[in-house]
Amino acid sequence: TEIIGSAYNKWYLQAILLLSAFICGYGYGLDGNIRYIYTGYATSSYSEHSLLSTINVINAVVSAASQIIYARLSDVFGRLYLFISAVILYVVGTIIQSQAYDVQRYAAGAIFYNAGYVGVILILLIILSDFSSLKWRLLYQFVPTWPFIINTWIAGNITSRANPVVNWSWDVGMWAFIFPLSCVPIVLCMLHMQWRARKTPEWHALKGQKSYYQEHGFIKILKQLFWMLDVVGVLLMGCSLGCILVPLTLAGGVKTTWNDSRLIGPFVLGFVLIPILWIWEYRFARDPILPYKLVKDRAVWSSMGISFLIDFIYYMAADYLYTVMIVAVNESVKSATRIATLSSFVSTVASPFFALLVTRCTRLKPFIMFGCALWMVAMGLLYHFRGGSQSHSGIIGALCVWGVGTTLFTYPVTVSVQSAVSHENMATVTALNYTLYRIGSAVGSAVSGAIWTQTLYKQILKRMGDVALATTAYESPYTFIETYTWGTPQRNALMNAYKYVQRLETIVALVFCVPLIAFSLCLRDPKLTDTVAVEYIEDGEYVDTKDNDPILDWFEKLPSKFTSKRE
Repeated sequence: TEIIGSAYNKWYLQAILLLSAFICGYGYGLDGNIRYIYTGYATSSYSEHSLLSTINVINAVVSAASQIIYARLSDVFGRLYLFISAVILYVVGTIIQSQAYDVQRYAAGAIFYNAGYVGVILILLIILSDFSSLKWRLLYQFVPTWPFIINTWIAGNITSRANPVVNWSWDVGMWAFIFPLSCVPIVLCMLHMQWRARKTPEWHALKGQKSYYQEHGFIKILKQLFWMLDVVGVLLMGCSLGCILVPLTLAGGVKTTWNDSRLIGPFVLGFVLIPILWIWEYRFARDPILPYKLVKDRAVWSSMGISFLIDFIYYMAADYLYTVMIVAVNESVKSATRIATLSSFVSTVASPFFALLVTRCTRLKPFIMFGCALWMVAMGLLYHFRGGSQSHSGIIGALCVWGVGTTLFTYPVTVSVQSAVSHENMATVTALNYTLYRIGSAVGSAVSGAIWTQTLYKQILKRMGDVALATTAYESPYTFIETYTWGTPQRNALMNAYKYVQRLETIVALVFCVPLIAFSLCLRDPKLTDTVAVEYIEDGEYVDTKDNDPILDWFEKLPSKFTSKRE
């Protein structure tokens, strides 16, 4: 990795690399902006719109398991081969989803799609980390997000003209060839890096040595990979999360099914697997998912806690936000799409200015704390503005505040933990953060879906009093609102039901902003330097504990100040 990295040490080569990352980010960013909307239309076409959160849970569980595997393989097989493998999975999943004629097949496609999607993002992030110093890393990692500036405004036009109610299948399928085309520049860059690296004497010296495969053979390398990837641990984690979280999103609806053994069985099994996973990880795993020597330090566990809560809070507040805006705020498809992506737009616009500011300040913790506090403000605004045409401006304001907060801490928290560990452990802590991020997504989607499915139908039926009408409104809301337009009694009843459920969702999001702020206080605050990673860590240590943390020092001195005043 170091030899290949040195091949692109010229500024113009790094500029080409960043441009290639931008183009790749444009591809998966635009697809991500609109695919979740198409997923809503797909589930609605199956008369299963409430299962949107089930799809999101499956996506997140697969993503969490995939993150670990990609990170551990990246130093074995190289970034290029893993990146191409991820693109292939992305394409296969997209094709399956586009041709799915029921929610089960659509979910199967989501497994392949998300395994590829997270692989592309993680490998791209690791590549950009390899080529940037700690001081400039935030700017490099922001580059693939910059297409959101454009995507926010064109996504609404695309979804409105694509007519997803009828054409969602083609709207999804076209990304099977658009996205690979956007990856061509970054693949060519990586091939060019290897070509330049092969000319160096260091490469020739390395090639003169026997590889692990040449020394030990195929069988032994398979055994080594089995333990290195912690295959059993990853499978147990994925099965446990899936078995616990998916039933939460399936048990409600028109008819409560908690007495169905097909739901109770997996739900109980998920909890049974937790102690089995714990025993395996701490007794048998040679390379556990959570390496204790790393995780025990507050720099790592606090950043993992923040990563979990980022997506948990996001899905609690925004899982059904697009539907709420269409049904309960009377937004058009174009307007709702633009508003739903507004927080990403704001965070992206602010990102280059913030990244340049960080190169001067060289500290991240104060910004992270302030960003977490802004999220709490945004959740409070979303709680207040959750239905009715008067909520239009309030939701826009909330998402703008949310976007500024996102800039200040979501990416910085990863850079913060990277700046506290050696280059050897950089990929590991990055993967841990993103794994917890995806687990937070799974749990957030499950809890959000559970509240939605357990509550919404009852609220609709209570307000409408007609079983057939309530069932149609619950299962196919986009079709329902075409018949019952804004201002009709039926639409008002549906709007009030949506407001009630969204109130519960945002309360949970607001409450969990408190531990988010608490975790930000526990972070270390290492100074960002011009090196790729911490160059010196004491023997036996995995994290740089010698950093100066002015914020923590101030809090530690606070009790003594009050004591001295009393005396």
